[in-house]
Amino acid sequence: MSKLILVPTPIGNLGDMTYRAVEVLKSVDVILAEDTRVSGILLKHYGIETPMQSYHQHNEHSQTESVVNQIKRGRETAIITDAGTPGISDPGFLLARACVAAGVKIECLPGATAFVPALVNSGLPNDKFVFEGFLPAKKGRQKRFKALADEDRSMVFYESPYKLLKTLQQFTEHFGEERQVSISREISKLYEETIRGTLSEVIAHFEEKKPKGEFVIVLAGSALKA
Repeated sequence: MSKLILVPTPIGNLGDMTYRAVEVLKSVDVILAEDTRVSGILLKHYGIETPMQSYHQHNEHSQTESVVNQIKRGRETAIITDAGTPGISDPGFLLARACVAAGVKIECLPGATAFVPALVNSGLPNDKFVFEGFLPAKKGRQKRFKALADEDRSMVFYESPYKLLKTLQQFTEHFGEERQVSISREISKLYEETIRGTLSEVIAHFEEKKPKGEFVIVLAGSALKA
């Protein structure tokens, strides 16, 4: 029986693509892509001519059943996102779950994901951590803060440059301005940067220097004193 293969793609540096990922993308019948224009650049770089099919957060609910049926009929399928590992704050989870329910084999290749290098590079405890991804935009946001108030493990968040300062300021309200934090941006890219310090210190930094790029925030748990 054919299967679904989740294939990580580089989060910045094209050199982070694995040999195995290239081989898989060349061998499958179709590649599900979050944005075919973005993925087209990657595929062209590696000489991959496999046809692509659009699969993203706006159509995954309507397309998932059809994709599962195509795989069951023998269409070997890979799924990629614009960057990183499918299913981690990106499309992929719904399809993987549907394949499991339908008895379709799934496989996930190891590869790039933004939070791992940010966590390891933070200097904060990484033997135990909790991955939160993007916080709720409005509804449920305060509830998440309250739920994390006594979290003693390092906490990992994704954030956009437009909401970074607001999120950091909200962190001070719930965790205190002396809580240690590490913020990484543009991981593996030319302007990769990590800022470490207390919440008050990194807020001052980004008030002076406008946030640019995509950010991973690693916030110390309650067990670590400032």
